[in-house]
Parts: sequence; C-alpha cells; structure tokens
Amino acid sequence: MNTQPVIAAVDGSDDSLRALEWALDAARRREAPLRIVHVRQYAPWTQPEVLAAGPPEPDEDPVLDQARDHLARRGGGPPAVEYVALEGAPGALLPEAGATARLLVLGSRGRGGFASLLLGSNSLAAARDAECPVVVVPRPGREGGQEAPAGPDRPVVVGLNADGPDEATLAFAFAEAASRGARLRVLTAYPWPLQTWMLPGEMPSPQVDQDAVEHESRLLADGFLAPHRERHPEVDAGVDVLPGDAAGHLVDASRDAELVVVGRHRRRLLAPARMMGSVTQAVLLHAVSPVAVIPPAVPEE
Repeated sequence: MNTQPVIAAVDGSDDSLRALEWALDAARRREAPLRIVHVRQYAPWTQPEVLAAGPPEPDEDPVLDQARDHLARRGGGPPAVEYVALEGAPGALLPEAGATARLLVLGSRGRGGFASLLLGSNSLAAARDAECPVVVVPRPGREGGQEAPAGPDRPVVVGLNADGPDEATLAFAFAEAASRGARLRVLTAYPWPLQTWMLPGEMPSPQVDQDAVEHESRLLADGFLAPHRERHPEVDAGVDVLPGDAAGHLVDASRDAELVVVGRHRRRLLAPARMMGSVTQAVLLHAVSPVAVIPPAVPEE
C-alpha cells in the first residue's frame, strides 16, 4: 500500500483553506494520510509586526492551529493527519516537500504579493519544480467564471499533445476520473490555419484538407488512449479534436470541469532546468477549475 501523503500547503489565507478542502477530499479518495505544511517566513523587513513580537516558538503556529480548527469543525477527516511547520522560502521548500508526496495541493495565490496576480510565485514554483503532481486550486469567480458544485456531470479534462503525449499525464487523468466516477474529456488541438513558408520561386504546397488533419489527429489520439481505456474500462473517455489554440480550449473547458490535467515539459539537454510550457502556464493563469500539473514520466534506461 502506498503510504505517501497528500500535502496541503497552508498559509492562513482563504486560498489555502480552499486548497486544504481539496487536499482533504483527495486524501480520502486515495486512502492516504494528509500532511498539512506551513512554510514560515519571518523576515522583519517584510513583516513589520514580527520585529516587535518576534517569531513564535517552534511548537506554536497559528496557521496550523487554524487548519486544525478548520478540520475539527468539518469532522470526518482522513485516516491520519500530520502538521508540519518549516522555516524558509516557500518557493523552494514546497517543491522539496513534494519529493515524498503523492500529491501537493495549494491555492493559486496566498498571502503577500500583488492582489492583481492570478497565480502567486509559490504556486508557480511548486507546479514547475515539484517531483509529484501538483494541484493548484483557484479562487472562485476567476475570469468571470462561476463556482459550480462538484458532481458526476462535471468531467475531468486532460490536454493531449498528439505529437508527444506523456503517459504520466494520461494515467493521472484516467485514475482521477475513475476515483470520481466522472467522465473524461480528452482535448487535443491541431494548428489551423496551417502556416506555409515559401522561399522566392517556390511553388505553394497542395491545399491541406482540414477534415483529413482532424481525422488523422483523432486516430493518433485514440491510439495513445487505447492502453489507458483498457486499464480503466469504467471511464467514459471521449476525444474532442479542435483546431487552433490548445491553451484557449483547455481554459474554456475548465468552466464546467471538475479538474483540468496538463503535463509539464521534460528537461532538455541544452535547458536542464525544469520547464512548464506555455500551454500549461496559460492554463494555470486562467483556468476556472483546479488544475493538476503532472511531471513527466521518468524514461526507462
């Protein structure tokens, strides 16, 4: 049995309490322990009140106490709950905490920063750097969307790059849909209209049939989905093949989705740092539903 915890990152904000609710539900579904983590930053030049009072003792953490009270009022918690206080930079420590977790959940923006930002720097760092899947829970009403109640009619949505699908992303999406009894909506986009570049004197290429491009994209998608459908026959997985901007389609789909699942880029030889990809970052910035960012599967040697 996998005993790795689901981690909820809290900081006392309403955003992090929404993330705690999501993490609590995820821990129950996985029958996993819940670890609630608060990364404390006590810098007098950024928090003037700390200069007078000083940081609390190691065993005193008002943010964790708030989380305890929140769970106590709800009742019916997961099998086990652990409370952990860390000291340092959240953007560095939260991804490190994810190394021993099944899932890391945090709000889209916590305390501090600029009120106009849709995605805080800590959420961005965790989604980019953590070794485990990261779920970012947005605040209600983002981009004019309405917070809809969870239910079986709301699908799990996953983005599929037909040119290079990531098995870890598809596996997570199918497993999540199965655990929720939800249908899975697979979105794959193809560029249209096609851009044709010609040198002087070159003849234009034959006209490309859009229906043929869509048909070929659907065949590729169905081929990539076949082993996952076989492993999860209970999941109703439908494919939408759409022209144009993948990020825009995923953001639109998030308006009535339970969860949007996207992958993260693999490291490249000439760019060894972890990267998110423009589609993933755009979805994180604008999606109405929670977004799960899945690190790429480790290639077999």
